Formats: sequence, structure tokens, C-alpha cells
Amino acid sequence: MDRIRILGGVPLEGSIPISGAKNAALPLMIASLLTDETLTLDNVPRLADVQKLFHILANHGVDTSFQGKRSGQDLLAGQTVAMTANNIVDTTAPYDLVSTMRASFWVIGPLVARMGEARVSLPGGCAIGTRPVDFFIDGLKALGAEIDIDRGYVVANARAGLIGNRVRFPRVSVGATHTILMAATLARGETVIENAAREPEIVDLAECLIAMGAKIEGHGTSTILVEGVPRLRGARHQVLPDRIETGTYALAAAMAGGDVTLEGASAAHLERPLELMQHAGAEISVTNRGIRVRRNGHGIYAVDAETAPYPGFPTDLQAQFMALMTAGKGTSHVTETIFENRFMHVQELVRLGANISLNGQTATIEGVKALKGAPVMATDLRASVSLVIAGLAAEGETEVSRIYHLDRGFERLEQKLSRCGAQIERVSA
Repeated sequence: MDRIRILGGVPLEGSIPISGAKNAALPLMIASLLTDETLTLDNVPRLADVQKLFHILANHGVDTSFQGKRSGQDLLAGQTVAMTANNIVDTTAPYDLVSTMRASFWVIGPLVARMGEARVSLPGGCAIGTRPVDFFIDGLKALGAEIDIDRGYVVANARAGLIGNRVRFPRVSVGATHTILMAATLARGETVIENAAREPEIVDLAECLIAMGAKIEGHGTSTILVEGVPRLRGARHQVLPDRIETGTYALAAAMAGGDVTLEGASAAHLERPLELMQHAGAEISVTNRGIRVRRNGHGIYAVDAETAPYPGFPTDLQAQFMALMTAGKGTSHVTETIFENRFMHVQELVRLGANISLNGQTATIEGVKALKGAPVMATDLRASVSLVIAGLAAEGETEVSRIYHLDRGFERLEQKLSRCGAQIERVSA
């Protein structure tokens, strides 16, 4: 099994191209199920989760082709993918596929909207919380679908088609917003989605659906209006840059020190994290190339952070920010409000010499003068990259195992960091 080995203490200098957002690419790919015409996506990242979803969609009958592949192509640039669901051959998403990635459950919305039926396994994914599918089910019921749970499968039927209605989520849910938004595009009449997620990835999906002929207003706010249409057409859409990858490399530069430009990054999607990084001592500036992150020799200062739905501090950057705070001067607190089991990285950071204590959903971090390299183990996607960030600044060698978690969400991480001078490599067992 592959591992990542890091020799810490080397400042980062150079530029890192930001990939297309995984959290946008996945729902965009699923949207291909809504039309019998071709949906072409540019800037699709090369990730394990993306490859899994290609396989899942192929099971439904989606034909996929990769465009522009040629000798000498920059592998750090996004790929162009054409997806055509001309003939959906199967409306079942089986357990052995869905259990490997939670986002694959979202196919239930487009399938029942277009085909009038879907049978989708209850989802799997990272073990960072229960994340029930109640909001998905209740939303589809509100649109007229009949729902049964049969031996671990959610079975949805709407033979006469979905009907627009008011859907209000008790709590903000990105996945449920994606799913109901897609389903509502083909429902008869108007759907009002209240307490909708406001993430940039929601906006990106809505813009793609509009290009496909959907009638959507209010995306990016907590209330989205959808006027259903009889059918959607093909379109071409570019996946937005990954704000979580951007924030991760910004935190890595703040941790290791140096001067890094994050090419193609959008500062507008990271206002709260960048603000906290500045309070912690990083210099952040927006350029015509992206975002520049610098840290001089004054060190890192302790700053408190609390996760919240967008535009608040994202839960997907919580572990990485905690890694930075292990080197902060003073005491900081990181509070997790989204998922109840997202502190699994704490004990691994402690192995590197961090001083962290937990009280419920709040971690108290006492900054230390230096972390010490050690063998550590990744426990989930975002936790795994927090160990890489810590390892970049730790004295000596850090080895991160179980890095298949990393490959789910970070495209060619070691190549991107090594081109900025990091002493990092992937090694095989």
C-alpha cells in the first residue's frame, strides 16, 4: 500500500495550479442523467472519486469520452469529458458501487425525475458522521415520489412524473440541495427550495442546469425557485476551481512558510478562511493569476475557528486549519458544528507532538515550538491532508499511510507540492 514520505522544514516557493472542484464535478456529472443529449464538462479533476462515479454512471448507461488527450498534455490541467445518457439502461444503483462513495446516492434525483423510478442503495463514504438521507427522501416525497426502503435500498417511484412543490430542509444540506434541485428541473410546475445550501458548488450546478435549459432563480441564496421544463438539452460547462484544495494549499504555505501563488483560485469563495489565515500571520493577496500566500519569519498566531455552512468556515478545512494552529503562539479553539465525528485526525497530530485536548465538539490547541516527524495514519479525506500539512513543518521525516483517502480528493498532491520545493514523495510498500 502506498505511503507519502515528507522531510519537513522546507519553505514552499512557487506556484500551484488549482484543480476543478471535486464537490462541483460530482453533481455536474450526475446531471448528465437528466438529458439524452451530450453534457461536456471542462476542468474535471483526475481523482479516485471521479473515476468511481464514471463507473457508477456507466452502470446506468452513460457513455463517457475523454477529449483532448494527447502526448505531452499537462497532467496538472483539468480534463474535458463528454457524457451522454441517451439510453438509461438501469435505474438501480447497487450497494457495491454506492457504498464506496456517498455522493453517488444523488443519482436518485435525476433518475426518478427522468425515468419515473429509481432504486438506490443507502450510501457509504467517509466515516465522519451519520449524515442521514432523510432530507433527500422527504424532499422527493414532497415532489410526489413514493418512497419505500427495501433491504438497504431506497426505492422511489413517480410514474406520472414529479410535481413541483415547496421543499424546506430542517437543516442546511449540500447533498440534499443538489439532489432536489436536479429533480425539480423536470418536475411539472414550480418548486421552492427553502433553507437551501448556498455553496459555490450549488451555484455551479445551477448555472450548468440553466445552460441545459432549466429555469432556476435564487441559486446562491437560501431560497431557490425552479420552474420545471419538459426536457433538458446538452450543454458545455467548466467546473469551477476547488476552494477546498485552494484553502488546503494556502494553509500549507502558511504552515511551512514561503511564498506560493495558487493559480486560478477564487478568493471570493474563501473569504472567511482567508480572513482567519491573515489573523494567524499569513499575508494574502489577490493577483490576476489567483491568490498569493506568504508568511515571513514572525511565526503563527493562535486564532479560533468554528465551522458553519457557506459562507462560514467550511468543515472541509477544519482539520487543515487545526494543523496550522498546532504551531500557533498561544491557545486556539476549533469547534466543529457540521459533523459529529470529524476529529479523528487529532490523535495523529498528537503523534507529531501537537498538544490538543477535546471537549465535545471543540478542540483546544496549545501551540508548540516544533512538531516532530513520525509515522501517522490517514483516517479520512480531509484528515489525511492535515497530516501532510503538519509534516511539511515538522522536524525530520513524517510518513503518512492509508493515502488512498488523499487520492479521493486531491489531484497529484505530491507533484504540486514538490514543484514548490517540498521534500515529499510517494513510496510503495
